[in-house]
Amino acid sequence: MNRVKLLGILAAAAVLAACTSDIERLRTTEGTGSAFTRALTDEYRDLTVFEADEMFDWRDARHFARKGLAAAGGEVVLPENPGDWDEPAAVVGEMNSARGRLVQLLDAGARDRVPDLAARAQVRFDCWVEQQEENHQADHIAACRDEFFRALGELEAAMAPMPAPEPMMAPESFLVLFDWDKSNIRPDAQAELDRALAAIRRRGEPAITVTGHADRSGSEDYNLPLSLRRADAVRDVLIGGAVAADRITVSGRGEEEPAVPTADGVREQANRRVEIIIQ
Repeated sequence: MNRVKLLGILAAAAVLAACTSDIERLRTTEGTGSAFTRALTDEYRDLTVFEADEMFDWRDARHFARKGLAAAGGEVVLPENPGDWDEPAAVVGEMNSARGRLVQLLDAGARDRVPDLAARAQVRFDCWVEQQEENHQADHIAACRDEFFRALGELEAAMAPMPAPEPMMAPESFLVLFDWDKSNIRPDAQAELDRALAAIRRRGEPAITVTGHADRSGSEDYNLPLSLRRADAVRDVLIGGAVAADRITVSGRGEEEPAVPTADGVREQANRRVEIIIQ
């Protein structure tokens, strides 16, 4: 064997040993760092093993092994740039567009929010780039491409902004006034009750509180049940207007919460009232 031939064999053996070294290291290396870099390590390991053990493509297996080892060390490695590969001209535009969408999602926080999905999308893209450059196994190209776009679609869905919650409607309140020492609904109160019923229908199925009050012209013991009778009278009108009874909460406050503070024993129209609050 001549010297030149021997040196060539030794050089080839050295290259193969270097390739095998990176590949073998990745087989047994666990990822570190973030959830994304750990997931990326696993994805690149699977791709590397496939290229080495099934495709016998030592060059590309070593390339992906190096990316996997970098990820295992906690580094954030980027998806392949199609411009660095000898890709068919007909697919370069699609690849660059797809990579742009992927990188935009990764930079927008996909690595942190959905690390496993982000890692799968990245490595499936790299698989597509590698298989497309070889351009002779249509089923492998299609598998990598389809898996990438499936993962990309899931990633875009996961990163889509949540719809803004519908603004909460502010509570609406209505006031029904009563004659002195009375709990019956006055004719002039019907318009206010009609407005309250319209608001209830507009809101669908709101919670409703009906609170009765009295002025300070009677005793506390008398005014408390009087305020409750007033609240019950309003409740009956609402139920008669097709409001479900279980949506109405009724209470009486007597003279404890006057709208207009007065001395004891004073009659005050503003305090003889029922307040309707629609949530």
